[in-house]
Amino acid sequence: MKKIFVNLKRFEVSKEKGGICPMDNPIEWTKWVVDESIKLNLGNIDNVFVCYLLPEATLYTGLSTLNGYPESKRTRLNLGCQSVYRADIKAGGNFGAFTSNRPALAMKEIGCNWTMIAHSEERRDKLQMIAAYDPATETDAAAAKKSADAVDALLNAQVKCAIDRGMDVLFCIGETAEQKGEGGYDQYAPRVKAVLRSQIENAFKGIDKEKVKDIVLGYEPIWAIGPGKTPPDSDYIAFVSKYAKEVTKELYGYELDVVYGGGLKEENAESIAAVSTIDGGLVALTKFVQPIGFDPQSLKNIIMAYVK
Repeated sequence: MKKIFVNLKRFEVSKEKGGICPMDNPIEWTKWVVDESIKLNLGNIDNVFVCYLLPEATLYTGLSTLNGYPESKRTRLNLGCQSVYRADIKAGGNFGAFTSNRPALAMKEIGCNWTMIAHSEERRDKLQMIAAYDPATETDAAAAKKSADAVDALLNAQVKCAIDRGMDVLFCIGETAEQKGEGGYDQYAPRVKAVLRSQIENAFKGIDKEKVKDIVLGYEPIWAIGPGKTPPDSDYIAFVSKYAKEVTKELYGYELDVVYGGGLKEENAESIAAVSTIDGGLVALTKFVQPIGFDPQSLKNIIMAYVK
């Protein structure tokens, strides 16, 4: 089963107000996205699972719209949330005193079966908080490693909360430009491997191996994401995904699915699909030139190019 995740970040604000939602009302746009996805049969493409990851502001609308359709029309179409908090609501314990945060149980209660954890933007947010306390983490290698390990520990707690609530997890990994460094394969490969191994080991520490096997890894080449950046070629994607599978097999007894999160689009879908160790993609946009945006028909074009 190929897995396509769609991170609909930045769509809860209209273009007129600085966001990228093409409608004035993002709630109506979210409903339109789900309706169009059903019309395009995105929930019933052979051997393809599709999951939209929505911002909290539009999540309830998306879920209620999707659940209004017969299950036969949404067999492999799902909705999830963008991360969960590192602590959770417990009967007889904390009732949810986590103002501004997103407990796993609260997300599960409204119908989320999936969550994305450790997206590069989430990692950066946590690292920036630590850097505000200790600026040395941005310039000193030892301090930066300690900071990254601290973030990994927080993310590990989030994964545990999600799994304890029966949620499936898309867990993002990836190296920055600084972590990759300069030079050819012989120079950067050991550095990249060390970063990915550390992220994977720390992410699932203390979690039963049986519960790890269904986690999906989303690989983000952070150094290549953004305007004007050069994306990795198929050989690089194969190197990283193959190594991630080797590490998960070694540590947990399973080769976890790995999806590519560095900009899956119609133009590169076929070449990325040819990488045998890639099991799908993480999409954020389907239109990368101004006005940038997303629409379900373009997503279906990407999927069909990927699976042909």
